[in-house]
Amino acid sequence: MRRAKITIIGAGNVGATCAHWAAAKELGDIVLLDIIEGMPQGKALDLLQAAPVERFDARIIGTNNYADTAGSDVVIITSGIARKPGMSRDDLLATNLKIVRTVTREAAAASPNAVLIVVSNPLDAMVYAAWKESKFPTNRVIGQAGILDISRYRAFIAMELNCSVEDIDALLLGGHGDDMVPLPRYTSVAGIPITQLIKKERLDEIVKRTRNGGAEIVSLLKTGSAYYAPAAATVQMAEAILRDKRRILPCAGYCNKEYGVGGFFVGVPCMLGDHGLEKVIEVDLDAEERKMFQASVDHVKELCAWVDKNWAASET
Repeated sequence: MRRAKITIIGAGNVGATCAHWAAAKELGDIVLLDIIEGMPQGKALDLLQAAPVERFDARIIGTNNYADTAGSDVVIITSGIARKPGMSRDDLLATNLKIVRTVTREAAAASPNAVLIVVSNPLDAMVYAAWKESKFPTNRVIGQAGILDISRYRAFIAMELNCSVEDIDALLLGGHGDDMVPLPRYTSVAGIPITQLIKKERLDEIVKRTRNGGAEIVSLLKTGSAYYAPAAATVQMAEAILRDKRRILPCAGYCNKEYGVGGFFVGVPCMLGDHGLEKVIEVDLDAEERKMFQASVDHVKELCAWVDKNWAASET
């Protein structure tokens, strides 16, 4: 049986941690790629030498050459500059658009049948750019967004209730971070509605902290951004695809008729399996939830319009 092949583009904190999680789960052979000579090779070798201790079997290589990525089943794109204190995700757009276009072009040429998982920020626009550059069908381009936000949300609820994170189920829609649409009606703890356990005022505070979760970590780290949770969320997506688990996870998926979006990548519940995005799950929204979701979609459309307008200028 052929082993799955996973390429991770960008050997920084997020990319290297994705390699760590993927190796620990034995998802397949791993190629860690970066433009900096020696860095992906060193990190891959270090991770490979952890295998006897943690008892996982995976071939792990680091490279600067896209030829080594050929035939990948999943390509994870983490490339781009990290957000700095005081910098919005939108400030990252111009620089990261050029980077994402370049790496997507190379990765798609080497692995034309791969599923692309985009992690680079600003996420919603970068997924759109990767799809546009790769010319892949929409089911094979997905953005990592809602899993991270929900993970933060669940972590904060568990801290509030002093209970296990395993008992918390939650759902969020919309854009990543600032444009997140909380859905307390779809949040429960061991089947108990969250509104019976946490007062609205306190739950609103938790939602606000979740929405600003990335910025909070940036302000604490000073010189970097989050990477443990983003990487774990990304590898959960890769696992669902590679093992054809058909898990329903919140991702930046392509919506046309779904939710009346009209052809953009937005945060929605997605069924992930062997073909990538197998299905978008539509849930009922009340008037306030739909209003927030539409505001999030409108912002995604603004970002994508900027990408289209500056597409020629971003050619590398």
